[in-house]
Amino acid sequence: MAVSTDSPPPAPAGPTASPDGGRRRVIAMAVWGLAFVAAWFAIGLPTDPAYAFLWIWAGTVAWNSARPWRSHLRFARDWIPVVLLLAAYNLSRGFADNGATPHAMELIVADRFLTGWATGGEVPTVWLQQHLYDPAQVRWWDVLVSWIYFSHFVATLAAAAVLWMRNRQRWVGYMARWGFLCAAGLVTYFAYPAAPPWWAAQNGLLTEVARISTRGWKEIGMHGAGNLLNAGQIASNPVAAMPSLHTAFALFVVLFFLPSVRRRWWPLLLAYPLAMTFTLIYSGEHYLIDVLVGWAYVGMTFLVVGLAERWWRARRARRAGTPAAVTGVTAPAAGPDATPTADRDAVPAERR
Repeated sequence: MAVSTDSPPPAPAGPTASPDGGRRRVIAMAVWGLAFVAAWFAIGLPTDPAYAFLWIWAGTVAWNSARPWRSHLRFARDWIPVVLLLAAYNLSRGFADNGATPHAMELIVADRFLTGWATGGEVPTVWLQQHLYDPAQVRWWDVLVSWIYFSHFVATLAAAAVLWMRNRQRWVGYMARWGFLCAAGLVTYFAYPAAPPWWAAQNGLLTEVARISTRGWKEIGMHGAGNLLNAGQIASNPVAAMPSLHTAFALFVVLFFLPSVRRRWWPLLLAYPLAMTFTLIYSGEHYLIDVLVGWAYVGMTFLVVGLAERWWRARRARRAGTPAAVTGVTAPAAGPDATPTADRDAVPAERR
């Protein structure tokens, strides 16, 4: 009978400490959080793309403070072109009207056609403000609306930052879709300058409509929270309402990650673009038709960019003279839930 002479495996020595975790991360994130809150009350919430980028970058540095500086500089290398494009996008919106009278009446007619049967012939913004808005009192839903409205300026960037840290190649697909969505919206602003409900009310096309997207912060003592946002609203182009990229961004983020999330969480995720829709219509920022067109643009974005990615992979496979099945690109990788290949520039995921 054979007798095994192999020595028993060594006893486990216990879990090894993560190079990125522990006390150092907790301290770094606490410092970042305190600095963010201080800047929030002194300057305002980060609604400008460049300002938001600086805070997101600082957050990634704090979270991965144990990693070498080269890793943090790689983040700036990848993101600075994105921030420059967003800044150019914001500036170019201001020239979309070209001095022409914006479209407004068509949007009013469209909203009355869509919802007039339930609102007594009013557009949804007017009906909601008649039932929920009190000029003399800020309600709890006004506070919630302000927070949901603010999330538009950081949610897409924050999701991209987390994605960059975990999988850079998937981040590239995310940014390609986001860039296409922004470009499609910008082209439409030039081709079809359209005004929001608050503008229509100011010009006598609707009954009184208040622009109330930031009023909720003052109720909880955050008088300076919307300083940057209010300044941006004053300087922004008032005729960039069609499509609503606010709600398009909200739906885009949810749909990108939806295939990788368990279905029991889908209703919670999908509640975000619906909440953004209510926020934009109630606060006088958009019509319902703006929202619906924004959703259609999201669908177009996933379709066009997905097809372009498939074409590019097939082209590379043909140029290499290798069948797609051999190169491993036959999987439906056009969607955001595709399993990405390894990327040499990707920051390794933290150990668990």
